[in-house]
Amino acid sequence: MKAAVVNEFHQQLEIKDVPVPEIGHGEVLVKIKACGVCHTDLHAAHGDWPVKPKLPLIPGHEGVGEIVALGEGVTSLKLGDRVGIPWLYSACGECDYCLTGWETLCKNQLNAGYSVDGGYAEYCKAPAAYVAKIPDSLSYVDAAPIFCAGVTTYKALKVTGAKPGEWVAIYGIGGLGHVALQYAKAMGYHVAAVDIHDDKLELAMALGADLTVNGMKEDPAEAIEREIGGAHAAISVAVTPKAFEQAYRSVRRGGTLVVVGLPNADLPIPIFDTVLNGVTVKGSIVGSRKDLQEALDFAARGKVKTNIETQSLDRINEVFDRLQKGQVNGRVVLTLD
Repeated sequence: MKAAVVNEFHQQLEIKDVPVPEIGHGEVLVKIKACGVCHTDLHAAHGDWPVKPKLPLIPGHEGVGEIVALGEGVTSLKLGDRVGIPWLYSACGECDYCLTGWETLCKNQLNAGYSVDGGYAEYCKAPAAYVAKIPDSLSYVDAAPIFCAGVTTYKALKVTGAKPGEWVAIYGIGGLGHVALQYAKAMGYHVAAVDIHDDKLELAMALGADLTVNGMKEDPAEAIEREIGGAHAAISVAVTPKAFEQAYRSVRRGGTLVVVGLPNADLPIPIFDTVLNGVTVKGSIVGSRKDLQEALDFAARGKVKTNIETQSLDRINEVFDRLQKGQVNGRVVLTLD
């Protein structure tokens, strides 16, 4: 099968023929039809996070397609089912985190396109218990980004604790941020969108943002304080430390900052202000299988639609270069059919 492979960090991916994965007990083989491109894939290819991915590696954790083979013991799925393989490739299912609905915190989890091979290939295997069925009303291309960008931002909004009618500030209106904005509106929040590119702010306005701020032209925390008295919650999906610092300052007293993006930097938290203002700071990593079902349902009902550009697998290095330069407005989805 054809696949895009990371052979060494900081090198271009090689498009090459590799063996089709062999499935075992409880696994399915998926013929990949499409796979979204996430900034995490770029980090995996560069190996610039503290926890390194395996090498060689086939990236991709938004792979969607059709089940073409079933392993022994698989009873919940059938041949021809349309499914996706998310970042949460598998978890132990037995630890406190798994048993209490926080399987994304399982210390023994595996992650698609990072610790195991992912969806930048014509075929990908996965545990049947952790793939998610795609609603009939969603095409493969439209479904792919929901498996990371969608479920990640949906879960981040859930953990803010914000109530419908309250203000949520979203920092970074890119691949994740423009999806987060739509989930926020569908969940009944007012949204302040922050970015440094006017074209992304124009997209935010088209998607229903109630307030937009260009962080290159004015301090967004000051603008949000001036216009709405501060946000009840802020989510930073940008990958610059400055955005996190601004997002923290934009939260009103008693509010919550949810950290989602992963720049290779520290987040200095002013202890005095955090205590005095009663600010909560949370980290949020993707979502559980149940979160993914809910996120897909929003998309299936037309409440969320990713701004998508399709490209062939052969152009992945060009896509990575544009992604690194901030030249992708929305999400790129690789098509393999």
